[in-house]
Amino acid sequence: MSSRDNRLGAIPEPGGGDVRFRVWSPNARSVDVRIGGESHGLEREANGVFAGVLRASPGDDYLYVLDGGRALPDPCSRFQPRGNEGPSRIVQLPSAVRHDLSLEALVIYELHVGTFSPQGTFDGVRPFLPELRELGVTAVELMPVGTFPGQRGWGYDGLYAYAPHPAYGGPDGLARLVEAAHREGMGVILDVVYNHLGPGSEPITAFGPYVTDRHETFWGDALDFREWGAREWAIQNARMWVEEYGIDGLRLDAVDAIYDDSPRHVLAELADRVHAGAPRALVISETSVDDDRPIEEWGHDARWADGLHHALHALLTGERDGYYEPHGSVEDVAAELGRRPPERHLVCAQNHDQVGNRAFGDRLPPELLRLASGVVLFAAQTPLLFMGEEYGEPNPFRFFCDHTAPQIAEATRKGRKREFAAYAAFSREDVPDPQDPETFGRSKLSRRERPGMREHYRRLLALRRRLPREVQVQTDGQSLTMRRGNATLVVDFGAKTVELSE
Repeated sequence: MSSRDNRLGAIPEPGGGDVRFRVWSPNARSVDVRIGGESHGLEREANGVFAGVLRASPGDDYLYVLDGGRALPDPCSRFQPRGNEGPSRIVQLPSAVRHDLSLEALVIYELHVGTFSPQGTFDGVRPFLPELRELGVTAVELMPVGTFPGQRGWGYDGLYAYAPHPAYGGPDGLARLVEAAHREGMGVILDVVYNHLGPGSEPITAFGPYVTDRHETFWGDALDFREWGAREWAIQNARMWVEEYGIDGLRLDAVDAIYDDSPRHVLAELADRVHAGAPRALVISETSVDDDRPIEEWGHDARWADGLHHALHALLTGERDGYYEPHGSVEDVAAELGRRPPERHLVCAQNHDQVGNRAFGDRLPPELLRLASGVVLFAAQTPLLFMGEEYGEPNPFRFFCDHTAPQIAEATRKGRKREFAAYAAFSREDVPDPQDPETFGRSKLSRRERPGMREHYRRLLALRRRLPREVQVQTDGQSLTMRRGNATLVVDFGAKTVELSE
């Protein structure tokens, strides 16, 4: 059986009329597929998989029935049109073509689909792609789009990781966005979550031992990557995005919270198999500040290097709580600028975590953002922008969710307040309620521009395209001097000024 025939989920067969169903359920005695009120039994295969080819078509809804019991959605469903509780839908995607991304020229723009445009959809992103290309962005990075509870959310508490969220426009909407980005000569990177399952995962774990109590994550049950099905769930998901949607790169969320004591680490195998199917696709990892395992051991193309953000933020704001505690000097900034190889370390002045995980979702004020972004965009490392920063967006980006289970909603509210109780700047009682629709509404981009900010970004991005990669860095008191080729950037953190000369 070819690797494509080995895919989990409901996959239309070539020629039409038939669909191959494959689901991992190692503890089940029988698995049936219910389509249009009729049930069809599947045959047991190796590795605890049940499979069969049945008469069905794209657009048909289906459910799996385990041992004659409750009907459940497919853990690898390609579409959940009625959300987590509804049936799965068979999807046929058009042939996709990737836009090869180069690390050497990469400039990433991270965005949240639901708050980026008034529509809050994949289609709502498309009209803004030309202005991002003109600014100097080479790839947009979407925060997770797999189906999560309710209508509003960041996406990191998703359950149906293969199914683009229906509120965003589902599979067809994502495919249109990828195609539109490629027409603009831009790539698309997708944020994916393989470190845990979101709350309410019982319909998925009913199929098999996806999670383990041997490890814990801050967000939920850890995936058990010793299990064949959990391992394939993640790896095949990564391959689906790049091979079926033409996604050009993946950002793997919090890989330091992915535990695997198998002989071959799951994240190394994932990179190998993604690159085998799409050699130019990028695999990028978020991890702890000094963790270079993704690029040194696992074959990943790059990693997020949050240390530069932390050093800049601590120096500019004076905050020292939490992970800002070790930072606060110009020398810290200079040390972070020395990370090598530079193109494989992604740096930022802001991102969804560093804004949204503040109690009130407040962004850097424009006068400080000019300094931080000057350092980031002049650096040798690969820059990432967070939506709206290029024009000084004044609206916050807050943590919001829409859990439909009352007990999970209340636990999230209490957990959010408890998280910030120890932070001096965030210890007030009025931490925004993440379940309140207004918390989501306040996070929508206003598009109100700060004078001169967009030109500041445009100039620096144009400059980095023609300068040599290597940067010389010097410190003098509260001043940082960076030289690339014939250009010099001087940032005075005491006077809060940034000067660029060519």
